[in-house]
Amino acid sequence: MDRRAFLFCSAGFALAAPQRLMAAGKPFRIGFLTAQREASLAPFVEVFRAALDGLGYVENGNLEITYRYGDDDPTRVPALAAELVRKPVDVLVVQGSAVAVVNELKLPTPTVYVFSGDPVIAGLAQSLSHPGGNMSGLTFMAAELNAKRLQILRDAVPGLQRVAIIGNPEHPGSQIERIYSEETAKRLGVATDFFGTATEDQLVSAFAAMKLNPPQAISLFADGFAIQSRSRIIEFAMQHRAPVISGWPIFARSGALCTYGPKLSDSYHRLASYVDRILKGARPADLPIERPTKFEMVLNLQTAGKLGLRLPDSLVASADEVIE
Repeated sequence: MDRRAFLFCSAGFALAAPQRLMAAGKPFRIGFLTAQREASLAPFVEVFRAALDGLGYVENGNLEITYRYGDDDPTRVPALAAELVRKPVDVLVVQGSAVAVVNELKLPTPTVYVFSGDPVIAGLAQSLSHPGGNMSGLTFMAAELNAKRLQILRDAVPGLQRVAIIGNPEHPGSQIERIYSEETAKRLGVATDFFGTATEDQLVSAFAAMKLNPPQAISLFADGFAIQSRSRIIEFAMQHRAPVISGWPIFARSGALCTYGPKLSDSYHRLASYVDRILKGARPADLPIERPTKFEMVLNLQTAGKLGLRLPDSLVASADEVIE
């Protein structure tokens, strides 16, 4: 290869590679923070890491990731966040209920997040297109999907007339989810009862009320409290032969009849691009918040069998995953 060709190839490589990855020196440092347990996020963390690798970030090479898990205790988040800031890290990646806590801390470190609620209602952003501040990322919030879930229940449960809605009223955006659910239920001729469950005591009270007038099905709004309480909620529902539907696959894999919602793996893959842009110098304030664009349905046929439900062939055929 002559000198001119060599220079041309070298220039082309420099343009194609992430600019800051060309710089020598210490590796980029990411702090990953969540209030959840490590096992509950393992598949999504792997997707995130693979996406970073595809962008040219190599762990134990030019990238170092430090993980902090709260083990389902949000009160640990401030101390864990302080550890990461002191390390220090170049960017914080925050997941779930830890996002609102970190927002209150007003940390100097650029932060990207995946958040199940509405970022604007939660006070994380001025708007989806112009977040402002020092945080941006992706929301799983797609309140209109609650209409689809009720339609699935109507198709799955013969003669459906009453549905209990369990949701955390303190979760940002839950009121919008409730509105979509109740308006859809009216159109379908289905009555709904809403049970606000932000605490263990409220969940116990909801169970007591439902025992007096058992619902035919339960629509469970997905959030951190619902994940922590999912086994108890699903066990209660099965005792009363009421199928549960929710938004995230973890519920179907824990015994709910069905989940329909954002494809979480896609969102965690997209999260890597936010990290990449910030490491290249972008400001979180200038990065629009993304809403879900890909969705998935998971059906649990084991649960359907226990409840004596024969799901329509068209519903089973449209599922992205079937648990048999």
